[in-house]
Order: sequence, then structure tokens, then C-alpha cells
Amino acid sequence: MLDLSIILPFHNEADGVRHLFHRLYPVLHSLDVTYEIICIDDGSSDATFTALQYEREKDQRLKIVRMARNFGKEAALTCGLHLAQGRAAITMDSDLQHPPEVIPDLIKEWRKGGEMIFAIRNNRNTDGQLRRLLSRAFYAIFRTIADIKMPEGAGDFCLLDRKVIDAVNTLQERNRFMKGLVSWVGFRRGVVPFDVEPRLGGRSSWNFFRLVRFAFDGLAGFSTLPLRIWTWSGAIVSLMAIGYGIYLIIDTLVSGVDVPGYASMMVGILLLGGLQLLSLGMIGEYLARVFTEVKARPIYFIADRIGFTE
Repeated sequence: MLDLSIILPFHNEADGVRHLFHRLYPVLHSLDVTYEIICIDDGSSDATFTALQYEREKDQRLKIVRMARNFGKEAALTCGLHLAQGRAAITMDSDLQHPPEVIPDLIKEWRKGGEMIFAIRNNRNTDGQLRRLLSRAFYAIFRTIADIKMPEGAGDFCLLDRKVIDAVNTLQERNRFMKGLVSWVGFRRGVVPFDVEPRLGGRSSWNFFRLVRFAFDGLAGFSTLPLRIWTWSGAIVSLMAIGYGIYLIIDTLVSGVDVPGYASMMVGILLLGGLQLLSLGMIGEYLARVFTEVKARPIYFIADRIGFTE
């Protein structure tokens, strides 16, 4: 069995492929390990697949998967873990924001007995102010309401022991939040700090709305608290309504019939209507995820595989 599998998802990264391997190869050659590099072309529309084929001519330990279409980064990472043959696997971004020079530190922690080693960001200087604020808010909310504990600053840059790989590969959900799934399976953890580098080139495909949706996928996948909130909110509003009803009855008996105010009536209708719509929307979000899981469609399809034995 190989010692190490490097899993790299690619999506329209043709311009940076050569630079990535120019830094990755020296790091791997300096290590006393046998390895494979699994490159997942996640439906790129540029020359990424051709660039990867060119790199394979230099090193046959590089293996290439071309997805049938763009299934998303989580699906690409899932595919890489399904195919990994190493005693450990390192997942990392291909845009060099995850420096290959951190790999020896991850392996060092693994050899000390860690089975799940997270590379933790020292800072988020490469992110905008709004993204940094939302990221901190997400981790704070996730720590509070989720059923698992995930280190703040943890991303997809991590080393997983074969035990962890096999455990994650048994998880079949379609709405995948890989950082959460990896944390959920447990095992001994370790952390390695690193400094995030600027993107090698191009623009990230993760816009604001995709990030918000991805964050909610993570929260919904590991907590039912957003649903419970509306149970308690409904109970509180109902108790308030009962109390107000009793007050109106007593006030009518003591002071006689009073003409209700239009403003207070409209405020009450709008408040309750808004709460109902919001709670229905939350239920709908969870129902949509149930719908996706029940259909049980495959997480991804592979169009081409190069370098793998059947």
C-alpha cells in the first residue's frame, strides 16, 4: 500500500497547474514516502484536463479523473477519497492558497499518532472584511448549535489516516459538508497552523450567495436547532396571545367594550404572518434536503480516468 495520497480538486485552473506542481514535486521528493497524486477535474471549461495530462507525462504517479460535469468541490473531494489508495490522504486546494510546504508538518503530526490533522489558518488576510466577519460568525454559530466540534479556521486542507478515510467513505449523504463529515467521524486530532497565500490566479467561483448557501448546508446537516427554534417561538407567541386574550376579557368586563386600534391589529397580523412565513421557509429548507437524500442520486459521475488500475 502507498504511504500517501494527495487529493487535488481542479475547476478552471489551467493557468496555475504548472506552478502548483513546480512547488509540490520538490516537497514530495524530499519526503521518505511512496505517494500518488489524484487530480480531480471537476467539469472545467478551460484546458485544465490537457494541462494535467501534460504533467502526468513527467510523473506517472499522477492520476487524473475528469468528472462528467461540475458537481462541486465537495463531490470532487468525495471522489478523491473513494479512489485514494494511501495509508493517509491529504486534501488541499489547487490554487496554492494551501502551501505544499506545509505537507511535511502534517505528516510529522500523523507519525506522532494523529489520525486527523487539520491545517488551521493563522489569519484571513486574503479575504475581504465582509467574508472574514461572516466566517467568524459561522464558526461561532456552528460551535454553539452543531452536534460536533470543528476547529475554527479548519478547511479542506487536512491529512486523514486510512481509518478516517474508510469511515468517511461509508457516509452516503448527498448534501455534503466535508469539513463537518470529517469532524463527525471522530478519531485522534491534531492541528498545524499555516499562513494562507494569495490565489495563484483567476477568481474564486465561491461568490457571496454560494458561500451563504454552503454555510447553511453545514448548519442544517449537523443540527436540528433551527427547526426547534420555531417550536419554542410558536409556544412563546401562543402563550403571549393567551395572556393578551385574558387581559382583553378582564378589561372588557371591568371597563366595557373598547374600539380596537387599527395600528395594533396590523402590527399583530404582520408579526405573526412574518413568523409563520419564516418558519415555513426553514421547514422548507430541511424538506428540500430530505427530498435530495430520498432521490439517492449518485454524488458524482466520472467521464475519464487516467492512471488507475481497474
